Amino acid sequence: MKSVSRYDKPVAGFSAGTVVPLLVGLTIWLFSADGAGIVEYLKHIESAGIVTHIMSLCVFSNVFVFIVFNRLDMLGAAKGTLAVTIIWAIAVFAVKLL
Repeated sequence: MKSVSRYDKPVAGFSAGTVVPLLVGLTIWLFSADGAGIVEYLKHIESAGIVTHIMSLCVFSNVFVFIVFNRLDMLGAAKGTLAVTIIWAIAVFAVKLL
């Protein structure tokens, strides 16, 4: 338990909550880009009007990160994950309005 408690800080949860959605987005790009570069892919999803859908799908992965931290009784890290998820949700909402 001592090694786990070392990571029970909001900064660890904030980092995980930022990195995991980016990795999910990268995975989505790898499986759906059909050889297109990242810039071309971003232009394609913007022209298709699905930017908020992709962002929401990426942020949904934070639910699993939050559950893992909660199950391991790492409430500090869970707070960080929740904070960054709220920030991501505000970003999705802002993109949707613009």
